[in-house]
Amino acid sequence: MRVKAARQTTRARLGAIAWATGMALSSQVAMASPAATPTETPPLRTSADTGAAPAEARRADFGSFRPSASARELADWVVATGDHRGRPFIVVDKVGARVIAFDADGRLRGTSPALLGLARGDHSVPGIGERPIASIRPEERTTPAGRFDAEMGRNANGEDILWVDYDNAVSMHRVRATNPAEQRLRRLASATVSDNRISYGCINLPAAFYDGVVKALFSPRNGVVYVLPETRSAGQVFGLTGAVRTVRR
Repeated sequence: MRVKAARQTTRARLGAIAWATGMALSSQVAMASPAATPTETPPLRTSADTGAAPAEARRADFGSFRPSASARELADWVVATGDHRGRPFIVVDKVGARVIAFDADGRLRGTSPALLGLARGDHSVPGIGERPIASIRPEERTTPAGRFDAEMGRNANGEDILWVDYDNAVSMHRVRATNPAEQRLRRLASATVSDNRISYGCINLPAAFYDGVVKALFSPRNGVVYVLPETRSAGQVFGLTGAVRTVRR
């Protein structure tokens, strides 16, 4: 829920949300081994800027997993430019309703279906993080796109969550089936993505994936969450340039 309470993190920020819905689900989870507001991306430097000969850029290691073209392009760009600054990172593919997690070296650590905001859109309504959940209209239930410095924290019920966009009360957490009418477990287990839009904006994950991948990656250190847009291009949101795109395979 988007209700603020005392935040228990190392930075001792005030507030937390009492928002979470769903129960543990472990099906359809592919695991390898084991906030924030959108942050600005540093300017990119290429071989043309420095006069150096072009070199083969590093890319994200997806293993045998086949992501969408947009997810691959973004993850390759993150690794090639070092935008994650040596930290673990997650790509949220809203169109594909999927979360893809990488370690600090850009190696895939797991991927899973996810439940996302009910409404289509890439922005949060101003001030939504301060409003009671009952006041949020269906068209306002969006998962914002962008780059977010993410960190572990707790909600008002004491449950650990990964803060994605703290100011707008968006987190990544275990799914809970507290409202049977929403059928969140069934939605996560289905093979389609059209029924994965149900949350108030938070990113709901199967408990096994959250504990075994997300929490394992982000508990030792903070990281970055990149949420791909659905109404704009990734280039508009993340500033991808043609010079960087040419390194993609």
